[in-house]
Amino acid sequence: MRQYLISMYQPAGAGRPDPEFLAGVMREVDAIGRELREAGCWVFGNGLHAPETATVLRPRGDEVLVTDGPYVEGKEYLGGFTIINAPDLDAALDWGRRYALATTLPIEVRPFQGEG
Repeated sequence: MRQYLISMYQPAGAGRPDPEFLAGVMREVDAIGRELREAGCWVFGNGLHAPETATVLRPRGDEVLVTDGPYVEGKEYLGGFTIINAPDLDAALDWGRRYALATTLPIEVRPFQGEG
């Protein structure tokens, strides 16, 4: 099995979704997580705090510059991720499709290097 990163991108400045909508999304996401565990595919996953909580470390010669906030401004930001084991890209994309439908968010599926 190969490991894949499933990244969930949230629109910047959209605010928090309606509580009823969010509750439905979380039920679906929890169900996918349970199925991943039952299938032996779950590795790790979690949501992230907003981009403004980030700290960026940038090398400058022999020094490291530390700055607050996101590295880049964008219309979307990484809101959460899941790492799974899957036999191939098609299987990983099937899980990604489920997350896309459940969350209504753009989802990126990417294999880790050095495996398979």
